[in-house]
Amino acid sequence: MASLFLNHFSSALCRRYSFKAAVYVNWSTPITSLSKMASSGSSVSTSSRTHIHNSSVTSGHHPNPIDPNEVAHEFRFFRVYKDGRIEKFRSTEKIPPSDDPVTGVRIKDVEISSQPAVSARIFLPKIRDSTRKFPVLYHVHGGGFCFESAFSPIHSKYLTLLTAEADVITVSVEYGLFPDRPIPACYEDSWAGLQWVAGHVNGNGPESWLNEHADLGRVFIGGESAGGNISHNLAVRIGTLGLPGVNVAGMVLVHPYFGGTDDDQMWLYMCPSNGRLQDPRLKPSAEDLARLGSKRVLIFVAEKDHLNVVGRNYYQELKESGWKGSAEILENEGEDHCFHMENLSNEKAVTLIQRFVSFMKEE
Repeated sequence: MASLFLNHFSSALCRRYSFKAAVYVNWSTPITSLSKMASSGSSVSTSSRTHIHNSSVTSGHHPNPIDPNEVAHEFRFFRVYKDGRIEKFRSTEKIPPSDDPVTGVRIKDVEISSQPAVSARIFLPKIRDSTRKFPVLYHVHGGGFCFESAFSPIHSKYLTLLTAEADVITVSVEYGLFPDRPIPACYEDSWAGLQWVAGHVNGNGPESWLNEHADLGRVFIGGESAGGNISHNLAVRIGTLGLPGVNVAGMVLVHPYFGGTDDDQMWLYMCPSNGRLQDPRLKPSAEDLARLGSKRVLIFVAEKDHLNVVGRNYYQELKESGWKGSAEILENEGEDHCFHMENLSNEKAVTLIQRFVSFMKEE
């Protein structure tokens, strides 16, 4: 790993997430009853929320005044007040695309869909041979399904480094976040983005960088944390529905989130149409694992991460599912969740990135 690259990236790197003023969202209809149902694992829908609201208005019942500062639910990344406001604990900084003079990586943003709004940031490695085609990394960022961005400084620096070191074209999808777009928007948007990439298989898609330089016979899917969860669900869809012309050569899950932690109630709340704790998007089923649309899987877990156990469980259940691919798991000893993005020059971060890169270069 070139120390020049690492020093360049680490010097400008901020903390993993930006802690700013709390972000408030005021939904148009009360969600107190919805919150109770979601937190208990019940399956609910948007229409249910409207029905609850309407019935309280038309029944003639006059409920007690709501204390706007009373908290109904509090989760790792946000709290919900009794009057329906949602206060996020973390906000997201976004920066415009900018070519990197050190690595020669070029960067641009593209629109994938306007309704719903789905976009992506594309990273193109330095072109030394105009006839050469590059593998594609389809990246899904983390952030608990409710914050972070493909356009954030931390992801831009991290993915510029991966792009340069692995000599891949990286497409990082910008998907809808809760509460503006509750789950399953993240899954649907990420699938739409992957289909958009596949639309370049004959060299006549909307994006010239992919038409001219992408090898869709070698596509990798990967992400960290919530992005690992979404990546898994993309691979399940590929194994079920196919993706004509695209060969998924591997999937990389970095400290992925799956069911089995205290965060499960938060996921259920963000997904009104949930299937409770056994929802396969949250808790992968053996059937889905068996038809995973990827030949190889690399999983990273961190020793001090609260997601360590679910990452290990995923690896074990994948091996026992009947899936025909090969899987590998690596533990970052003494480290916590997504530590590698805090300091790209950290020795253990370098090791993680080197293995990620070598995985994409293997045949």
